[in-house]
Amino acid sequence: MRLYLVPSPIGNLGDITYRAVETLRNADVILCEDTRTSGVLLRHYGIQKPLTPYHAHNEHKVLPHLIEQILDGKKFALITDAGTPSISDPGFLLVRECVRNNIIVECLPGATAFVPALVQSGLPASRFAFEGFLPLKKGRQTMLKMLATETRTIILYESPHRLIRTLNELSTYFGAERQAAVCRELTKMFEETNKNTLAALAAHYEKHPPKGEIVIVIEGAPAKPGKGKQAQEEDEDEEE
Repeated sequence: MRLYLVPSPIGNLGDITYRAVETLRNADVILCEDTRTSGVLLRHYGIQKPLTPYHAHNEHKVLPHLIEQILDGKKFALITDAGTPSISDPGFLLVRECVRNNIIVECLPGATAFVPALVQSGLPASRFAFEGFLPLKKGRQTMLKMLATETRTIILYESPHRLIRTLNELSTYFGAERQAAVCRELTKMFEETNKNTLAALAAHYEKHPPKGEIVIVIEGAPAKPGKGKQAQEEDEDEEE
């Protein structure tokens, strides 16, 4: 009894491992966020398997039936539209229920958008806080206030139509001069990484409305007032 979590390319269809392809070929059923999107990937690799929709709108409803089938011995693989399942995508509920039922969960290594964005941003990558998407309404201001004091590099996902609003809010709460990078369309033909202050990035995208999937990487807050970098690191070591 086993569930396979299979990362899918975030853009370039070549960014998938041999092991991932073989796992999908050997699965009895492939769970996917959108059968149309996943169908493109599977056809590219000549994989013909039954596809079952599994997404944010039906995961609670179909969960008991899926667990029952896995317990009966069917091999399931879960993929999402892009990246690694459960990382700002469906997957957590299914994994949790598998663990509760002593079903082995095996997550294959592979593509996820925030890693290349972080590395190529030029901001410190040894310690970071990945927050996914900010709340749309309730809790948004609270989250922004909390993240404003985060000393680690911060990573957010954002949609193109909300990017300008988010950059302006980040500039307000974090400070206009805080350094950041906006990474867009990673691994695709029009990939770009734009590095500047939050205020400058907001002004740029107001003139040049963005398209495509977006990752925002933001410089962490400066050291605590009155303390140098070494003193701050010593405090962090004590807290650990």
